[in-house]
Amino acid sequence: MELKQGNLSVVEYSAKFEALCVFSPHYNTVEAEEDKCVKFESGLRPDIKQLIGFSEIRDFPTLT
Repeated sequence: MELKQGNLSVVEYSAKFEALCVFSPHYNTVEAEEDKCVKFESGLRPDIKQLIGFSEIRDFPTLT
């Protein structure tokens, strides 16, 4: 998964990210919640990533 936000809104990026996660079983487990958050954050635009990066949110629904 190399999805990047690019010109997408955060909502659009989140929807695409969730749709693609279906194909990656690792990200569909409770144990992988932190990994999923880190992966999501890594694809955000730098300006947005900087705003939320320090909060270290590790609950995917809260992050999105």
